[in-house]
Amino acid sequence: MKQSVIRIICAVLVIPIVLLVWLTVQSVMEPVNFNKHRAYRENVAIQQLKDIRDLQVAYKNVNGRYASTLDSLKLFYNEGKMKVVMSVGSKDDSLAMANTDKFKKKFRNLKGEKLNEKLHELYLAGENNLVFSITTEIPVKDTLFLGRTDFNVEELAIIPFSKGDSVLMESTIKTVSGVKVPLFEASMPFKSLLKGIEPEQLRINLDAEREDQGRYKGLQVGSISAPNNNAGNWE
Repeated sequence: MKQSVIRIICAVLVIPIVLLVWLTVQSVMEPVNFNKHRAYRENVAIQQLKDIRDLQVAYKNVNGRYASTLDSLKLFYNEGKMKVVMSVGSKDDSLAMANTDKFKKKFRNLKGEKLNEKLHELYLAGENNLVFSITTEIPVKDTLFLGRTDFNVEELAIIPFSKGDSVLMESTIKTVSGVKVPLFEASMPFKSLLKGIEPEQLRINLDAEREDQGRYKGLQVGSISAPNNNAGNWE
């Protein structure tokens, strides 16, 4: 009888012990799992912000300022053109230089870019032993992100994993030390980027920590407050 009572007591005690162990494991694993999912999402988001930065830099090189909207960047990628300098030959190649001088004398009435265009025509026709540089325009989409199977310009404006939240982006021109400086910033708040990862309290805690540190509560590239060489806050 006494042994039966002991067995019952032991059986009853096993339940809270197992529950306590499970709760302990859960409390340890929750931040581990949260940080694992956070790291994966941040890697995806960082690449997207880098792509936005690359497009913005190309846009500024063409237009002298940064795009104010992501739609403008998408249009620039799909329909815009960029100037690139193509260099042919080497000035250390004496034979190529002599051959180039021969054609320069032949077309002495042409100067600067017009002369280079003529040399380019000769080069395309098979005259390879030349030295010149020429500026040409090529479509942006034929220059940027070539070979990148993960790049999709149609998804550029959407924060990944957010179920449709938009990337936040602004641009401006500020006068710094008497010089007008184009600036931009693009950002993804953790509230959108980490949406759906449980427990949400860990994301709330992360936001509070960033706020206490005076840092942006998410990922951000560039700054419209002051020039920062278009750095990302993860760098």
